[in-house]
Amino acid sequence: MRLDKFLKVSRIIKRRTVAKEACDGGRVTISGKVAKAGAEVKEGDVLEIRFGNRVGRYQITDVREVVRKEEAALMYKVLEEDPEVLKERN
Repeated sequence: MRLDKFLKVSRIIKRRTVAKEACDGGRVTISGKVAKAGAEVKEGDVLEIRFGNRVGRYQITDVREVVRKEEAALMYKVLEEDPEVLKERN
């Protein structure tokens, strides 16, 4: 699955256009490498996303095309997340 679509479906980032801009702006890495929006993600990958001066790290646990809102958080495991990032996302 494309990185920008995963970020939207998993609801780490609410809109796909915002996810694409973050990826193309060099603010998202997959397992330590800067990733573009079209990069493929798979289970086990570690995403690092910089939101301004805050950082969120997530490990992908499941990749699905369609997921219900209640199940979206099951697609990743939070490794590190600034409390402000969590507050903005909710």
